[in-house]
Amino acid sequence: MSNNSNPNYFRLGIFVLAAIGVLVAVILIFGSGKFFRSSFYVETYIKQSVTGLDTGAAVRFRGVKLGQVTFIGLTGDSYEKDLPLLDRREYVMVRMQIFGDSVDSEDFSGLIKNGLRARVKSMGITGVNYIEFDFSSSASQYPSLPYSWDAKYPVVPSMPNQADEIISGIQKLIIALNEVNIDGTQKKFDALLVNLNTLMAGSAKDNQGLITTVKDLNVLLERIAKVTDKDQLNILVRELVATMVALQQTVSSIQGDTSVTMENIKQASEQLNEFSRIASQSPSTLIWGEPPPRITPPMNGAQK
Repeated sequence: MSNNSNPNYFRLGIFVLAAIGVLVAVILIFGSGKFFRSSFYVETYIKQSVTGLDTGAAVRFRGVKLGQVTFIGLTGDSYEKDLPLLDRREYVMVRMQIFGDSVDSEDFSGLIKNGLRARVKSMGITGVNYIEFDFSSSASQYPSLPYSWDAKYPVVPSMPNQADEIISGIQKLIIALNEVNIDGTQKKFDALLVNLNTLMAGSAKDNQGLITTVKDLNVLLERIAKVTDKDQLNILVRELVATMVALQQTVSSIQGDTSVTMENIKQASEQLNEFSRIASQSPSTLIWGEPPPRITPPMNGAQK
Protein backbone atom coordinates (compact mmCIF):
# COMPACT_ATOMS: atom_id res chain seq x y z
CA MET A 1 0.00 0.00 0.00
CA SER A 2 2.87 2.31 0.73
CA ASN A 3 4.41 1.57 -2.62
CA ASN A 4 1.21 2.57 -4.41
CA SER A 5 0.79 5.81 -2.39
CA ASN A 6 4.30 7.23 -2.91
CA PRO A 7 3.69 8.37 -6.52
CA ASN A 8 0.45 10.05 -5.49
CA TYR A 9 2.15 11.99 -2.75
CA PHE A 10 4.90 13.03 -5.13
CA ARG A 11 2.41 14.31 -7.68
CA LEU A 12 0.46 16.08 -4.99
CA GLY A 13 3.64 17.80 -3.76
CA ILE A 14 4.52 18.95 -7.27
CA PHE A 15 1.01 20.29 -7.76
CA VAL A 16 1.13 22.23 -4.48
CA LEU A 17 4.51 23.75 -5.31
CA ALA A 18 3.34 24.71 -8.78
CA ALA A 19 0.22 26.32 -7.37
CA ILE A 20 2.28 28.30 -4.85
CA GLY A 21 4.59 29.46 -7.64
CA VAL A 22 1.71 30.57 -9.80
CA LEU A 23 0.12 32.37 -6.85
CA VAL A 24 3.34 34.24 -6.10
CA ALA A 25 3.75 35.17 -9.77
CA VAL A 26 0.18 36.45 -9.93
CA ILE A 27 0.71 38.51 -6.78
CA LEU A 28 3.94 40.00 -8.12
CA ILE A 29 2.54 40.76 -11.55
CA PHE A 30 -0.87 42.07 -10.63
CA GLY A 31 0.18 43.54 -7.30
CA SER A 32 2.96 45.75 -8.49
CA GLY A 33 1.58 46.41 -11.95
CA LYS A 34 4.95 47.36 -13.28
CA PHE A 35 4.93 44.81 -16.02
CA PHE A 36 1.83 46.42 -17.50
CA ARG A 37 2.88 50.05 -17.09
CA SER A 38 4.37 52.00 -19.97
CA SER A 39 7.91 53.16 -19.37
CA PHE A 40 10.95 54.62 -21.13
CA TYR A 41 14.64 54.92 -20.37
CA VAL A 42 16.91 57.90 -19.79
CA GLU A 43 20.52 58.15 -18.78
CA THR A 44 22.77 60.66 -17.08
CA TYR A 45 26.53 61.11 -16.89
CA ILE A 46 28.21 61.89 -13.58
CA LYS A 47 31.78 62.98 -13.03
CA GLN A 48 31.91 62.33 -9.28
CA SER A 49 31.77 59.17 -7.23
CA VAL A 50 28.40 57.42 -6.93
CA THR A 51 29.26 55.32 -3.88
CA GLY A 52 26.05 54.19 -2.20
CA LEU A 53 24.02 54.18 -5.42
CA ASP A 54 23.07 50.68 -6.57
CA THR A 55 20.97 49.12 -9.27
CA GLY A 56 17.33 49.18 -8.24
CA ALA A 57 17.68 52.49 -6.37
CA ALA A 58 14.69 54.79 -6.60
CA VAL A 59 14.39 57.66 -9.07
CA ARG A 60 12.36 60.50 -7.57
CA PHE A 61 11.03 63.89 -8.61
CA ARG A 62 10.79 66.16 -5.56
CA GLY A 63 10.46 63.09 -3.39
CA VAL A 64 7.87 61.29 -5.54
CA LYS A 65 9.08 58.02 -6.98
CA LEU A 66 9.10 57.94 -10.80
CA GLY A 67 11.22 54.90 -11.58
CA GLN A 68 14.34 53.01 -10.71
CA VAL A 69 18.00 52.70 -11.63
CA THR A 70 18.57 49.84 -14.07
CA PHE A 71 22.27 50.14 -14.86
CA ILE A 72 25.41 51.74 -13.41
CA GLY A 73 28.68 51.64 -15.34
CA LEU A 74 31.34 53.64 -17.14
CA THR A 75 30.81 55.31 -20.48
CA GLY A 76 34.11 53.88 -21.62
CA ASP A 77 32.70 50.35 -21.47
CA SER A 78 29.55 51.27 -23.41
CA TYR A 79 30.51 54.02 -25.88
CA GLU A 80 34.30 54.32 -25.96
CA LYS A 81 35.53 50.77 -26.41
CA ASP A 82 37.36 51.69 -29.61
CA LEU A 83 39.33 54.53 -28.01
CA PRO A 84 42.59 54.18 -26.09
CA LEU A 85 42.13 54.12 -22.36
CA LEU A 86 43.82 57.51 -21.87
CA ASP A 87 41.48 59.14 -24.43
CA ARG A 88 38.28 57.98 -22.77
CA ARG A 89 36.17 60.36 -20.71
CA GLU A 90 35.16 57.61 -18.29
CA TYR A 91 32.01 59.23 -16.92
CA VAL A 92 29.80 57.24 -14.60
CA MET A 93 26.70 56.36 -16.63
CA VAL A 94 23.43 55.78 -14.77
CA ARG A 95 20.51 54.43 -16.78
CA MET A 96 17.02 54.75 -15.36
CA GLN A 97 13.62 53.35 -16.18
CA ILE A 98 10.86 55.97 -15.86
CA PHE A 99 7.28 54.74 -15.41
CA GLY A 100 4.33 56.84 -16.48
CA ASP A 101 1.37 56.68 -18.80
CA SER A 102 1.09 60.43 -19.38
CA VAL A 103 4.80 61.15 -19.90
CA ASP A 104 6.98 59.89 -22.73
CA SER A 105 10.56 60.44 -23.80
CA GLU A 106 9.69 63.48 -25.96
CA ASP A 107 7.97 65.22 -23.06
CA PHE A 108 10.93 64.40 -20.89
CA SER A 109 13.27 66.02 -23.43
CA GLY A 110 11.19 69.19 -23.18
CA LEU A 111 11.52 69.12 -19.40
CA ILE A 112 15.28 68.84 -19.76
CA LYS A 113 15.34 71.98 -21.92
CA ASN A 114 13.37 73.79 -19.19
CA GLY A 115 16.02 73.07 -16.57
CA LEU A 116 15.37 69.53 -15.33
CA ARG A 117 18.54 68.14 -13.73
CA ALA A 118 19.54 64.88 -12.03
CA ARG A 119 21.49 64.67 -8.77
CA VAL A 120 22.60 61.85 -6.51
CA LYS A 121 21.14 62.36 -3.04
CA SER A 122 21.34 60.46 0.20
CA MET A 123 18.46 59.04 2.21
CA GLY A 124 20.04 60.39 5.40
CA ILE A 125 22.33 58.66 7.84
CA THR A 126 21.67 55.26 6.22
CA GLY A 127 24.12 56.00 3.39
CA VAL A 128 21.66 54.73 0.75
CA ASN A 129 21.60 57.02 -2.29
CA TYR A 130 19.00 57.60 -4.96
CA ILE A 131 18.55 59.81 -8.05
CA GLU A 132 16.61 63.03 -7.53
CA PHE A 133 15.09 64.93 -10.46
CA ASP A 134 14.23 68.60 -10.04
CA PHE A 135 14.23 71.92 -11.86
CA SER A 136 17.21 74.13 -11.01
CA SER A 137 17.27 77.94 -11.17
CA SER A 138 20.98 77.68 -12.00
CA ALA A 139 20.51 75.06 -14.71
CA SER A 140 22.53 77.14 -17.18
CA GLN A 141 25.57 76.64 -14.94
CA TYR A 142 25.22 72.86 -15.22
CA PRO A 143 24.97 71.87 -18.89
CA SER A 144 25.36 68.28 -19.94
CA LEU A 145 28.90 66.94 -19.71
CA PRO A 146 30.55 66.99 -23.16
CA TYR A 147 30.50 63.74 -25.10
CA SER A 148 31.05 62.72 -28.70
CA TRP A 149 28.99 59.52 -29.01
CA ASP A 150 25.38 58.92 -29.96
CA ALA A 151 23.55 58.31 -26.69
CA LYS A 152 21.20 55.34 -26.68
CA TYR A 153 18.66 57.15 -24.50
CA PRO A 154 17.83 60.82 -23.75
CA VAL A 155 20.55 62.35 -21.58
CA VAL A 156 19.57 64.24 -18.43
CA PRO A 157 22.33 66.70 -17.38
CA SER A 158 23.60 66.06 -13.88
CA MET A 159 24.42 68.35 -10.99
CA PRO A 160 27.15 67.73 -8.41
CA ASN A 161 26.24 65.95 -5.22
CA GLN A 162 25.60 68.40 -2.38
CA ALA A 163 28.03 66.56 -0.12
CA ASP A 164 30.70 66.77 -2.83
CA GLU A 165 30.05 70.50 -3.19
CA ILE A 166 30.49 71.03 0.55
CA ILE A 167 33.69 69.00 0.62
CA SER A 168 34.99 70.84 -2.46
CA GLY A 169 34.25 74.20 -0.81
CA ILE A 170 36.11 73.13 2.35
CA GLN A 171 39.07 71.99 0.28
CA LYS A 172 39.17 75.32 -1.56
CA LEU A 173 39.06 77.16 1.77
CA ILE A 174 41.95 75.09 3.10
CA ILE A 175 43.97 75.77 -0.06
CA ALA A 176 43.27 79.51 0.24
CA LEU A 177 44.33 79.49 3.90
CA ASN A 178 47.54 77.66 2.99
CA GLU A 179 48.30 80.31 0.38
CA VAL A 180 47.88 83.16 2.86
CA ASN A 181 51.21 84.73 3.89
CA ILE A 182 50.86 84.45 7.65
CA ASP A 183 54.33 85.88 8.38
CA GLY A 184 53.79 88.92 6.17
CA THR A 185 50.36 89.53 7.67
CA GLN A 186 51.82 89.29 11.19
CA LYS A 187 54.53 91.83 10.33
CA LYS A 188 51.97 94.26 8.92
CA PHE A 189 49.82 93.84 12.01
CA ASP A 190 52.80 94.54 14.27
CA ALA A 191 53.63 97.66 12.27
CA LEU A 192 50.02 98.79 12.60
CA LEU A 193 50.18 98.36 16.39
CA VAL A 194 53.42 100.40 16.53
CA ASN A 195 51.81 103.19 14.50
CA LEU A 196 48.77 103.20 16.79
CA ASN A 197 50.97 103.40 19.88
CA THR A 198 52.90 106.29 18.32
CA LEU A 199 49.66 108.05 17.47
CA MET A 200 48.36 107.68 21.01
CA ALA A 201 51.51 108.42 23.02
CA GLY A 202 53.53 110.57 20.60
CA SER A 203 57.16 110.27 19.67
CA ALA A 204 58.75 113.73 19.41
CA LYS A 205 58.14 117.47 19.92
CA ASP A 206 56.21 117.75 16.68
CA ASN A 207 54.09 114.74 17.58
CA GLN A 208 52.72 115.11 21.11
CA GLY A 209 50.35 112.24 20.70
CA LEU A 210 46.62 111.93 20.90
CA ILE A 211 46.60 111.73 24.70
CA THR A 212 48.42 115.09 25.08
CA THR A 213 46.16 116.64 22.47
CA VAL A 214 43.09 115.54 24.41
CA LYS A 215 44.51 117.04 27.59
CA ASP A 216 45.17 120.36 25.84
CA LEU A 217 41.65 120.26 24.46
CA ASN A 218 40.25 119.76 27.95
CA VAL A 219 42.22 122.81 29.21
CA LEU A 220 40.88 124.87 26.31
CA LEU A 221 37.32 123.79 27.08
CA GLU A 222 37.78 124.79 30.71
CA ARG A 223 38.94 128.24 29.64
CA ILE A 224 36.00 128.60 27.29
CA ALA A 225 33.71 127.61 30.15
CA LYS A 226 35.21 130.32 32.34
CA VAL A 227 34.83 132.95 29.62
CA THR A 228 31.23 131.99 29.06
CA ASP A 229 30.48 132.26 32.78
CA LYS A 230 27.28 134.18 33.57
CA ASP A 231 28.97 137.31 35.02
CA GLN A 232 31.49 137.51 32.20
CA LEU A 233 28.70 137.03 29.68
CA ASN A 234 26.66 139.90 31.19
CA ILE A 235 29.68 142.21 30.93
CA LEU A 236 30.17 141.26 27.29
CA VAL A 237 26.48 141.89 26.56
CA ARG A 238 26.56 145.38 28.20
CA GLU A 239 29.68 146.30 26.24
CA LEU A 240 28.03 145.12 23.07
CA VAL A 241 24.93 147.23 23.77
CA ALA A 242 27.07 150.32 24.47
CA THR A 243 28.93 149.76 21.22
CA MET A 244 25.67 149.50 19.30
CA VAL A 245 24.39 152.78 20.85
CA ALA A 246 27.60 154.61 19.95
CA LEU A 247 27.42 153.25 16.44
CA GLN A 248 23.82 154.42 16.12
CA GLN A 249 24.73 157.95 17.26
CA THR A 250 27.60 158.06 14.81
CA VAL A 251 25.32 157.01 11.98
CA SER A 252 22.76 159.69 12.96
CA SER A 253 25.47 162.39 13.03
CA ILE A 254 26.72 161.30 9.64
CA GLN A 255 23.15 161.46 8.31
CA GLY A 256 22.77 165.09 9.63
CA ASP A 257 26.04 166.24 8.09
CA THR A 258 25.01 164.58 4.88
CA SER A 259 21.71 166.52 4.83
CA VAL A 260 23.51 169.90 5.27
CA THR A 261 25.98 169.03 2.55
CA MET A 262 23.19 168.11 0.16
CA GLU A 263 21.41 171.43 0.89
CA ASN A 264 24.61 173.40 0.10
CA ILE A 265 25.07 171.49 -3.10
CA LYS A 266 21.49 172.27 -4.05
CA GLN A 267 21.96 176.02 -3.47
CA ALA A 268 25.22 176.05 -5.43
CA SER A 269 23.49 174.28 -8.28
CA GLU A 270 20.69 176.89 -8.31
CA GLN A 271 23.19 179.78 -8.37
CA LEU A 272 25.10 178.11 -11.17
CA ASN A 273 21.89 177.76 -13.14
CA GLU A 274 21.13 181.50 -12.57
CA PHE A 275 24.61 182.44 -13.70
CA SER A 276 24.22 180.36 -16.83
CA ARG A 277 20.88 182.00 -17.58
CA ILE A 278 22.28 185.54 -17.26
CA ALA A 279 25.31 184.66 -19.34
CA SER A 280 23.16 183.28 -22.11
CA GLN A 281 20.79 186.32 -22.18
CA SER A 282 23.29 189.26 -21.83
CA PRO A 283 26.90 188.14 -21.97
CA SER A 284 28.13 191.82 -21.77
CA THR A 285 26.81 192.08 -18.27
CA LEU A 286 29.52 189.71 -17.17
CA ILE A 287 32.18 192.22 -18.42
CA TRP A 288 30.63 195.70 -18.02
CA GLY A 289 28.28 195.11 -15.18
CA GLU A 290 28.92 196.03 -11.58
CA PRO A 291 30.90 193.49 -9.68
CA PRO A 292 29.02 191.70 -6.98
CA PRO A 293 29.46 192.96 -3.48
CA ARG A 294 32.49 191.65 -1.74
CA ILE A 295 31.76 189.09 0.90
CA THR A 296 34.00 189.06 3.80
CA PRO A 297 33.93 185.82 5.77
CA PRO A 298 33.19 186.24 9.43
CA MET A 299 36.17 186.48 11.77
CA ASN A 300 35.59 185.03 15.22
CA GLY A 301 31.86 185.37 14.82
CA ALA A 302 31.97 189.18 13.73
CA GLN A 303 31.77 190.63 10.20
CA LYS A 304 34.10 193.46 9.26
